[in-house]
Amino acid sequence: MSFLPDLHILIVMTVPLLAAVTIHEVAHGLVAYRLGDPTPKLAGRLTLNPIKHLDFFGTLAFVLTQAIGWAKPVPVDPRHLKSPRQDMMWIALAGPAANILLAALCGLLLRNLHLFLWPLSFLGHEVVRFFGKPILLMLALGVQLNVGLAIFNLLPIPPLDGSKVLMGLLPRKLAWHYSRLEPFGFIILLLLIFTGTIQKIILPAILKLSYFLRGGLL
Repeated sequence: MSFLPDLHILIVMTVPLLAAVTIHEVAHGLVAYRLGDPTPKLAGRLTLNPIKHLDFFGTLAFVLTQAIGWAKPVPVDPRHLKSPRQDMMWIALAGPAANILLAALCGLLLRNLHLFLWPLSFLGHEVVRFFGKPILLMLALGVQLNVGLAIFNLLPIPPLDGSKVLMGLLPRKLAWHYSRLEPFGFIILLLLIFTGTIQKIILPAILKLSYFLRGGLL
């Protein structure tokens, strides 16, 4: 895929992008809420309205790379959690896990797309082609965007989900020292993205897992 997608790619990309971002953040919020923190609900982040979850720079990164980006973080207050370190780890993992499940679903639909398009075959080949091509591309992008969002967010760089997972695994003293990177995390993240370092590290994994979930299609 090209670095600057054309207009029809951008249009087709809209639905899977909004779905990926929304499911990711709602999953964080729901797990936090179930673990005792009302903050996501009070902030209005348990909604399926994608506008509530979009981050301008994260969405722009998605549009340019079609694989890497981020959403607006769901606010979580650890003071409401019974086991803050462990619970924050599960909350952090919920987003990427939801994206992998959604990517797998898109891949399943893609591999069985002929079953959904079969009724249209009675209307002629051109009708199947007219509807089939954008749906095919939408599902393929659905796989790649969700896999990209999951893998990217598992990087151990604040404020990404991977940093919260790592903090839950580290001994308390090391976790405290690691947490001091948080104010600089976003700057580090942008530098790694715009220098292409992150893409070189995780893009091969994103492409391989996406190819696997698509069943070798596209």
